[in-house]
Parts: sequence; structure tokens; C-alpha cells
Amino acid sequence: MSADSNAPIRLLIVGGVAGGASAATRARRMNEQAEIILFEKDHDVSFANCGLPYHIGQEIEDRDALVVASADFLRRRFRLDVRTREEVVSIDRANQTVTVRRHGATSGQDETYSQAYDKLILAPGASPIVPDLPGVDADNVLTLRNLVDMDRIKAHVDSGVVRRAVVVGAGYIGLEMVEQLRRRGVAVDLVELRDQVLPLLDHEMAQPIEEALRRNNVEVHLGVGLQSISCEGAAATSVGLSDGTELSTELVILGIGVRPNAGLANEAGLEIGGTGGIAVDEFSRTSDPNIYAVGDVSEPVFGPLGTPMRVPLAGPANRSGRLAGEHAVTGESAAATPVWGTSVVRVFDVSVGMTGLTRASAERCGKEATSVTIVAKHHAGYFPGAETMTLKLVYEPGTGKVMGAQCVGGEGIDKRIDVIATAMHFGGTARDLTGLDLAYAPPFGSAKDPVHMAGFAACNALDGIESFRDSDASLSDVQVVDVRGATEIEKAPLQEASGAIHIPVDELRDRLDELDRNQPTVVSCAVGVRGHIAARILRQNGFDVQNLSGGATVRNRCFG
Repeated sequence: MSADSNAPIRLLIVGGVAGGASAATRARRMNEQAEIILFEKDHDVSFANCGLPYHIGQEIEDRDALVVASADFLRRRFRLDVRTREEVVSIDRANQTVTVRRHGATSGQDETYSQAYDKLILAPGASPIVPDLPGVDADNVLTLRNLVDMDRIKAHVDSGVVRRAVVVGAGYIGLEMVEQLRRRGVAVDLVELRDQVLPLLDHEMAQPIEEALRRNNVEVHLGVGLQSISCEGAAATSVGLSDGTELSTELVILGIGVRPNAGLANEAGLEIGGTGGIAVDEFSRTSDPNIYAVGDVSEPVFGPLGTPMRVPLAGPANRSGRLAGEHAVTGESAAATPVWGTSVVRVFDVSVGMTGLTRASAERCGKEATSVTIVAKHHAGYFPGAETMTLKLVYEPGTGKVMGAQCVGGEGIDKRIDVIATAMHFGGTARDLTGLDLAYAPPFGSAKDPVHMAGFAACNALDGIESFRDSDASLSDVQVVDVRGATEIEKAPLQEASGAIHIPVDELRDRLDELDRNQPTVVSCAVGVRGHIAARILRQNGFDVQNLSGGATVRNRCFG
């Protein structure tokens, strides 16, 4: 077969939403004669699951706006055989058939039947993790996976009965639900087992999100787990935490995480990867060449490590589905490219994005990594409305190859993460970032963009011009020089540095005799810019000196 094939192939697709629906429509565009059957065990085939929290909060008012493609639309536009409320329950690989359970058939009983295939694409997604606790099946203990879940949660909130809610899990879904519940006037307790919100991030990069939550009157409970759920009748009335805290509630949202729906593949004897998803090749084929797997259930190659890993995000699901649909009906397609885990979330007035590895995840994976942190404005500082962002760049210490980035702030953080993700896609280095030709006008950016500034700082370190001290490192064994003004220091003392020597940067050259040249020295300012100037002065006067990465602003997040 080849591109634009007319082979009369029968393709079955298990699951819709991002991966399955993309596979089905691409398959049709590439092969008009193929028989394409799409099974979806729920009622809705293709919907914007990332938008679900925003309808609950009424930021997206029209529910129909979340329906990307209805079953009728897919039948009419693409001539797909869409079978909703039908669930594939087993695969017979030897005979190339699947067993399908038709839920709520006309007889009133579930019915099963067999369906043959030439090619099969598995896109069943992932399911929310639900702890095994008494009361977890209460009417008001809910997860958010599809439109039905969304409707249930919204109905509870719309009823006016919900005055207080508990959200368990401070990942993306949990944080979005917290924001939208507060938008509806619901008091919220957020519970997270780890000691920070957004555990994917390095600690200091998540701190502004926690501060935004607290500013918006969210009660944040960190380092504690869900221990119990107390009910009256069919409704949960309180939850107990592992530290003994009891929280009253009229609604519990579980956002603990997801696990891949790989049971069907596992029972069929397909290879399961190291992170629990279905192992696939560059064309999304499983260990059976007639069966593909896409989306949250699969394990694509994770770019920074070069190894397979589950990355449950909508973007990779759409892309892998598109390529698998084409390959299944033509025998050809481009190979899938590595995914980098690029993501972004808004929490009230603060947003945070990331791509690739964090410093902490690099260490957990045994990858040698270093980082620089810069604080800058999202557009020219002299133009009204400039907002501050913090950008942390992670890179290989020898080559400067970019391994990841995190950015937290207001406007423009997504642009910087996207630029760095693009550079990573093409194997870019910190030096490559310094030479990027980015758009500039005062309302949009700066002549030296934050991406450039991060690249400059990394190159200074790579070239031996400057050495950086990590923002969370101990300062007890060094001479600390704070080069800010007295008023700045009074308002925001440098944490864990009570013995710091205060010399404003503009006075430093004339006061060198107040410092000990024989002591290792760390300089700090507010964000690192004056620290860089001070470090260059001291180094060229015989000091062994480091600049505190991100200055007092970032360090105080670590220890504040």
C-alpha cells in the first residue's frame, strides 16, 4: 500500500477523544475505500477534555462548545461507522477478531458480538486513580474524565448545596478544579501528598502557584494524604487526612492521577512497557504489527531520556493518533517524533509551564544536569503592563544541550516554553538559544528576550565566565555579599544568610578591602543581574566567586 491508498481494509479503533478520533479521521482522509469502525464505550466520541473544568466554573458557558465532533458528524462527514456505548472487551489476535459488548441494547440487556479486523488501533486512554477507601463510591465523591463526569460535578455545584469542597491532588486537573470552584464561590481545601503543589516542578518554581492559591483563600494541605471518607447516607460529609485533620465538605474531587487502560492489551499478550503503558514502535505499532496503540495508553519515546515513557497529554495523543491512522490504512506514514512533556496551566493570576526534565527529575533519572534561573519581564519593562516571569533552564554541563525548562509568572510564559521546546526538538543548546531571532516590539517582548537571557547565563557558565550557586544550596560555608540597596534588603532579607555582608554593587569596587579574598564568596542581588556584575568585579580582583542563581527572589521561595 502507499499514501492515498484505495485498499478495502477494515480498521477497528477502540476509543475516541484525542487519539482515536484523530486516527479515524486521518485514516479516512488517506483511504476512501477503507471500512473504519470506531468503538466508544461512552456516549461522547470526541470532546475537549482539557476544557471540562472551565465549563464547571462557567468560564466556558456553552456545553456544546466542548463537543469537538459528534458521532453523527463523524458518520456524515467521514463515513465512519461510529458505535457508541459499545465496548471492546477482548482481542483474539490469532483470528484477528475482537469481542464487543453492546451496553443497553434494545433488549435491555448487554449483548456481545464478534467483529473481524485487518488492523486495530487501541486508544482507550487512561482512567482516574481512585483509592480503595470506604465511602469513595458516595454520590458526591467524583472524578473528572469525560462529559458525564463534568455534568455530575456541575449539577452538584449548580444545586447551591455545595459550600465547601475538597480537591485531592495538586496536579493540573486538581489545580484547574480548585480555580474554577473558587470562581463559583465554593470554599476549597486542596490536599496533596507531596510537600509542594505541582509535584512535577522543581520546588521553587511551584512556590508562586502555592502563593496564588493562598491569596485566593484556598486552604492548602501539603505532605498529607487522604485517609478516610465519612458519609451520611449516600453523601460524603467529611474527609480525614493522614495528619489527623478532619475536613467537612459537600463535594470531593479526586485528582490523584491516572493509570493507562492497558488491561485489554495485557490480556491479549501485547508487550507492556516499563511505565505501565503499551510498548510501541515509531509508527505506534505494538508487539503485534496489526495492532497499534496511541494516546495516554501508550509509551512514546520521551525526548530528554530517549526511552519510552507514558506522557498523558492531549497534544501527543492527537499527533500519534493521526500518524497511526495513516499507517494503518496505507502502510506508510512519517515516524513519530519524541515527546517532551510540554505543558502549561493557569492558576488564578499565575501561570506555569514546563518542558523536558526538571533539575529534580534529571537527578532521579541519573542524568547529569545543571541549571540557571533568570527573572525578567515578559515584554519591555518601560511599556505598561510588563509582568515578571521566572525562567529556569536545565542543560547538560558539558555540551550545553537543553534538557528542559520551567517558567512561572503571568503573561508570556507559554511563549518562552514553546520556544525552548522547539529548540529541544531540534537538539538545541544553550548557545543556540542566545542566537534565536525572536520577534520584538515593546508590547510583545524585549530586544533581549528572557529566552536569550537564560541562554546568556548558561553560556557564561559553560565558558567559565561565571559560576552559579543553586538557589537552594547552603550558604553557611561561604562569604555572602548582598549587593542590593538597604531598603531592598530590609523588605526581603536573604533567607538562610544571616551573616551576609551588605555592599551595594555601585560601591563594591571601592570597598573590596572589607571582604576576605581567601574565602569562597557568593554574591546575591534581587534577581541575579547585579549579582552578575558583582561577580565579574570580584573575580577579576582575585576572588573565588559564585552568583546566586535567581537572586534573593528565587532563594526566598526555597526557604520562605
